[in-house]
Amino acid sequence: MDPSLIAKWLHILSATVLFGTGLGTAFQMVWAMRTGRVETIRSVASGVVVADWLFTTPAGLIQPLTGIWLVHLAGYSFFEPWLVVTYALYVLAFLCWAPVVHLQIRIRDLAGVALSNGTALPEEARRAYRLWFALGWPAFAAMIAVYWLMVAKPVLW
Repeated sequence: MDPSLIAKWLHILSATVLFGTGLGTAFQMVWAMRTGRVETIRSVASGVVVADWLFTTPAGLIQPLTGIWLVHLAGYSFFEPWLVVTYALYVLAFLCWAPVVHLQIRIRDLAGVALSNGTALPEEARRAYRLWFALGWPAFAAMIAVYWLMVAKPVLW
C-alpha cells in the first residue's frame, strides 16, 4: 500500500473523529445543561467524559503523528509558516481542551452527588459549565482555522 495514502486517510479520519466528537459532545452537554434536570446532566456528562477518552483522546494523539508523517512524506519543511501557525493553533486547542476534560468530570460528579442527595444542581457545577463553555469557543475556532490551513496551505510570510 502507498504510505502517503495511508497517512492521508488516517489523518483525515482522525481529524473527522476529533472535530466531530468534540462538536457532538459539546452540543449534548449544552442541551443537557439547558434542561436543568440533574438526572439528564449526570447521564450526558458521563457519556461526554467516556466519549472524550474513547474518541477525542486517541484522535488527538493520532493527528500530530500522522501530520508529522505527512509533512515528511510530502517533503515540506517542518517550519513552513502555515505549519507553524497550525502547530500553535493545535496547542491552543489542546490548552483549552485539557481543562475542559477536568470540568466535564467535575460537572458529572457534582450532578451525581446532587442526584443521590435529591438536591438541585449546585452553583459550582454551573460555574464549571460556564468556564467549560467559554473554553470551547477558542478551541473550536482554532480547529476550524487548522482545517483551513491544511487545505489552503497559504503563504503567510
